[in-house]
Amino acid sequence: MASSPSSAPHPVDQVPPFGKLTILGIQHVLAFYAGAVVVPLVIASGLGLDHETLVHLINADLLTCGIATIIQSAGIGRFIGVKLPLIQGVTFTAVSPLIAIGAAATPPGADPRTGLATMYGSIIAVGLIVFLVAPFFAKLLRFFPPIVTGTLLTVMGTTLISVSAGDIVAWADKAADDAAKTTATYEALGLAFGTIAIIIIIQRLFKGFMGTLSVLLGLLIMTAVAFAVGKTDFSGVGEASWVAITTPFYFGIPKFSLTAIIAMIIVMAVTAVETTGDVFATGEVVGKRIAPRDIANALRADGLSTLLGGVLNSFPYTCFAQNVGLVRLTRVKSRWVVTTAGVFMIVLGLLPKAAAIVAAIPQPVIGGASLAMFANVAVVGIQTLSKVDLRDNRNAVIVSTSIGLALLVTLKPGIVSVMPSWLQIIFGSGVTIGSLTAIILNLLFFHIGRPASPDVAVVDGKKINLDDVNEMDRQAFVSAFSKMFTTKTWPAERAWEARPFASVSELRSSFEDAVLSATPQEAEELIASYADIVSLVLDGQGDEQSLADTSNLSIGELTDKEAEELRALATAYRTKFGRPLVICVDNVVDRKHLLESGWRRVEHSPAREARFALGEVIDIADLRFDQLVADANPMRAAWDAGVERF
Repeated sequence: MASSPSSAPHPVDQVPPFGKLTILGIQHVLAFYAGAVVVPLVIASGLGLDHETLVHLINADLLTCGIATIIQSAGIGRFIGVKLPLIQGVTFTAVSPLIAIGAAATPPGADPRTGLATMYGSIIAVGLIVFLVAPFFAKLLRFFPPIVTGTLLTVMGTTLISVSAGDIVAWADKAADDAAKTTATYEALGLAFGTIAIIIIIQRLFKGFMGTLSVLLGLLIMTAVAFAVGKTDFSGVGEASWVAITTPFYFGIPKFSLTAIIAMIIVMAVTAVETTGDVFATGEVVGKRIAPRDIANALRADGLSTLLGGVLNSFPYTCFAQNVGLVRLTRVKSRWVVTTAGVFMIVLGLLPKAAAIVAAIPQPVIGGASLAMFANVAVVGIQTLSKVDLRDNRNAVIVSTSIGLALLVTLKPGIVSVMPSWLQIIFGSGVTIGSLTAIILNLLFFHIGRPASPDVAVVDGKKINLDDVNEMDRQAFVSAFSKMFTTKTWPAERAWEARPFASVSELRSSFEDAVLSATPQEAEELIASYADIVSLVLDGQGDEQSLADTSNLSIGELTDKEAEELRALATAYRTKFGRPLVICVDNVVDRKHLLESGWRRVEHSPAREARFALGEVIDIADLRFDQLVADANPMRAAWDAGVERF
């Protein structure tokens, strides 16, 4: 007897056929690979580590990435791993602090590997801390609003460019005389700019999966060019063994430094916000509701993976956003595809020859690729800050002071040389000092003293907070919030009656409750007040707010055939239900999804579609509420900060 649809497993838990599972798993590895190997390459370069050590770091990283991915996607028991299609990779946030920790812990003239014991001690400690505090992290999200996460991402991206610059000029720095330095500079710039050009060209010419491979292809192509002109050496590949496994504590017994641990706690706090965002984004893509326990499970997996990273000579771990984009692109939701990718990464981590090939990539090529990646991180930070009201002097002070101090120690690193080594760990890293400054100033301005009522909206150019909302009369409240519902004001009027609101979440819920309390006639009139999708997308007709919402619809230009089908869809819908086809733009993935979901709605019964259409109205109102709110939903803010970082 065939099972009913209700008994079928969720797409996340379904296992594709072996062949498809293998191909899709390899695809995820390709999308992830460049981001995985760049981190050990950059850290090794920053610390001056030798070729053999670099090969070991790459192997250790890939092995632990595979284990971490399996932990997150397959899960361990009920409490470890979110069990979603999420790839785990090394967080870029940790690069600069780890270099600072390793450098500060290495005495002048000593083996560059000396500081690795302190570096891995901090990783082990912070991994354990994240694992233990995971259930409580949701309560800490309010300390990481967009003003903090945006500043941190901007600082991270801008300061890490100095690491990329160091790789680009490395050949020139080693030149024996001025003539050799000039030649080395031109050669290095040619390789670095060539790498950047290839990344840009691929992103310009290709979309989707090919676009996600731009960095990897840039590395491969320019390394091939360097080899053709005799500027790279693959002799280390022949010397490397075929199979080997990293041994725990390969670089000695870990050393634990309080300042190093504090620096890494800041890194993992930012990473936790990013992981939260990635989990919510993935839940949206695969159609699974994310609960607080899911966030806790994901963070436990991050903590356990980071602890393993410290033991197995690797680095801190987080979810990789580019693979979230790949899930959205392919619409393959199975977590077992990602688990398969984890198995492939483990295999790669056992092959030193593969790591040796990566280690042979010329430094200028690495510098060009990492520059493109790190600069994009800064762009995401700027995008996050665009959601912040910088007219508020408090926010302006947080951003300017944090970025200023971060760039000070980045541009003039010698300024910290007079400090004790334990202070150099904090002040020697632009990311660490910039992050600390943003966190401390946010606490000072918004959390210390009388608890500030959260900002809710901007009305007539002036920010209003929750206290202001609770004191509004009906007319003022309707004027501030009625644009969430086109021409109808009764939802805002009924929401006003629910005052006082104890939180912004209660305010948000009051609008939803108001809509759900509508009579069938009121609901029909409310839905009918919205412009249909054809008027908005094809004809450019509709109210100002709806047109503004639709401008965020990223489906690209419809072909004539698609436009014709969309008009036919809207006509069929109106013929059957007698109302416009109303769609929330946030619920649309691409053009195919728009049309397919629309035709599925045409097949609904009138009663079911009435509920569905009202749900779209609620989603639109929620989207517009998000636009009004300054700092009301930290989970959503975390999502905005994390998605498409790279």
